[in-house]
Amino acid sequence: MKTYSTTAALRAAISAARRAGKTVAFVPTMGNLHEGHISLVRRAAREADVVVVSIFINPLQFAASEDLSSYPRTLAADKEKLFAEGVQLLFQPAVEEIYPEGMDQHSKVSVPAVSEYHCGASRPGHFTGVATIVNKLFNMVQPDVAVFGEKDFQQLSVIRKMVKDLCMPINVIGVATARAEDGLALSSRNGYLNDEQRHTAPELHRVLQQTREAIACGYDSYGELEEHAKLALQDAGFEPDYVNICDARSLQQVRGDTEEVVILAAAKLGTTRLIDNVTLTLNPSADWGMLAAN
Repeated sequence: MKTYSTTAALRAAISAARRAGKTVAFVPTMGNLHEGHISLVRRAAREADVVVVSIFINPLQFAASEDLSSYPRTLAADKEKLFAEGVQLLFQPAVEEIYPEGMDQHSKVSVPAVSEYHCGASRPGHFTGVATIVNKLFNMVQPDVAVFGEKDFQQLSVIRKMVKDLCMPINVIGVATARAEDGLALSSRNGYLNDEQRHTAPELHRVLQQTREAIACGYDSYGELEEHAKLALQDAGFEPDYVNICDARSLQQVRGDTEEVVILAAAKLGTTRLIDNVTLTLNPSADWGMLAAN
């Protein structure tokens, strides 16, 4: 595995691979890799000849009140995991390589509609930061395939819309959420949980599953289901940010022609903000390339 810190060096390596007729898959990360990230790397390896992984903690997507300084940094362990998976190229740029004139002076990418609700409403500017860095990394790597996790469902939707709107020749693949045995979605932020909180955390997924089951049984008073889910999370010790039942394509209100529903949730447990989602097909004949229930 070769590690590069500059765009020029990375592009030279990718160009050499392309001259040899090889295809390229890309997995962007912020490091602190866990089994969820590794599942993305394994999928990437099935999709292309060369796998490029980036590790960059993007300050543009963190608000001043968020955990940028304390975000876990485990570079040595990350490299060991990537080497074990046979990753060929690791891109590890400094902030100055990505934002040479500073973030305030840098062009930004805004993706309308799908960015504006859910986490977008709770974290203003977050998805502009995500879209900007992913756009820039795509231009640096120019992959054939890019792989993301479905745990960050809204993020995946933002990236898919950006790629479609900007006519990028990249196949964006979503990979099902990796979970611990008790159902908790794997996340770098799980490490912030103390033992008691870690015991409680899987309740987030259980509440979403219960909500999905109610919809599958025909209950369609979605506002009531959302409120019930938030109360259940409060009773379990969470501070809910939102539980939203929406169309999985638009991330807006469920309509009569909605084929796939996604139930999105974010909630704090102590100071740790957790997100999760589950999906449900309303029209079994629909086949539009989204997600199976996870």
